[in-house]
Amino acid sequence: MSELSDRVERVVSGISEAARSADRDPSELTLIAVTKFHPASLVRELQALGLRDFGENRHQEAREKAVELADLDLRWHFVGQLQSKKARQAREYASVVHSVDRPELVDRLASPGHPLDVFLQVNLTDDPARGGVRPEELLALAEHTAGAEGLNLLGVMAVAPLDEEPRAAFARLKAASDEVRTVVPAATSISAGMSHDYREAIAEGATHLRIGTAITGNRPPRD
Repeated sequence: MSELSDRVERVVSGISEAARSADRDPSELTLIAVTKFHPASLVRELQALGLRDFGENRHQEAREKAVELADLDLRWHFVGQLQSKKARQAREYASVVHSVDRPELVDRLASPGHPLDVFLQVNLTDDPARGGVRPEELLALAEHTAGAEGLNLLGVMAVAPLDEEPRAAFARLKAASDEVRTVVPAATSISAGMSHDYREAIAEGATHLRIGTAITGNRPPRD
């Protein structure tokens, strides 16, 4: 537990330092601990250390953890690619879906039930196989999402390409955020930054940081 506490403290300190360097208030930032492949027991330990927001990128694992940890006051963020046929099920446990990238998924997530916060994932690469909407299709998707029942568009999300300097990639995401705000002014949030590049993301306006190994340590071996 002390090692885990030390990792959390280092990340929280790093976020605060990066925020101050960017003349931002650290309280504006949401730290999401990405716990994929780790057991529910680790989530319990992190919750005891004060974390409340947790991210998962595999639907089955996310659903199982949400059920097992239903006694805790947690916010689950789905951060992976979501199949349209799993959208209704994901809505049952997720407070936020970060990976909305097509109208069909919007339509499946839309519901008259409790409001669901969503981010539009932007593909910052030239590879169409990567998750995310193409930049030229972003505004149409934003308008479609804004008109969907039961969805609250928070903003945009992206993963920085491995072959590009992270800050340059996040600057393009910030430009995409500014574009979305021309049609949905309230969509001011930016989900960006992971263990290796959250400082650059903060410098370019990120509000939600998806941090895994810097908090959890290496992933356990999979069967």
